[in-house]
Amino acid sequence: MRYALHAVASRRSDRIGLHGMRIAIAIIFLWIGALKFAPYEADSITPFVANNPALSLFYAHPDQYARHLTREGELKPAERAWQTDNNTYGFSRGLGTLELAIGLLTLVGLVSRRWGLPGAVLAFLTPFVTLSFLITTPEAWVPALGDAQHGFPWLSGAGRLVVKDVALLAGAWLVVVDSARAVLRHVEENEASTASSGVPARQSWIAR
Repeated sequence: MRYALHAVASRRSDRIGLHGMRIAIAIIFLWIGALKFAPYEADSITPFVANNPALSLFYAHPDQYARHLTREGELKPAERAWQTDNNTYGFSRGLGTLELAIGLLTLVGLVSRRWGLPGAVLAFLTPFVTLSFLITTPEAWVPALGDAQHGFPWLSGAGRLVVKDVALLAGAWLVVVDSARAVLRHVEENEASTASSGVPARQSWIAR
């Protein structure tokens, strides 16, 4: 038992956990970012975007979204035409591109903390936007349709999906801290090398 605890508590185990977190964050952003190019995914985020004071500016008719919602897997050409006119798909493709970039940068952090740091920072900031949907999006809560449980704190399927980003927020912060430490250590090693030899050390973009 003690051996197992020492193994789990080792620095090697800590490193495995941080690398695992980088991979997990990258999977989330790369997979969901790629899905943003599919119409059904773009349709599904419409309530979140249309009700957000800042993001709704990217839509042409955010106040009309409720009349044009479809279920996942459902094809209604008339609603797809409205979504096209609303810029639903243009916005979703832009968001997907950003999410793919975050995923790739975070994944690169496995070999270069310097390049991975921007990805980790963006991964940390993203949940602040998504968690705000709990405040701005009515569909995040169970509607009052007759059941006793509705409104706060009864999360709907959409709300339960959003609240999970709390874990992403915490995990991304750990990656940000690890990346920042590696970059600082790299800079300090270069400064120490320069001070001792008088010759600037060769700069490397790979921070161990």
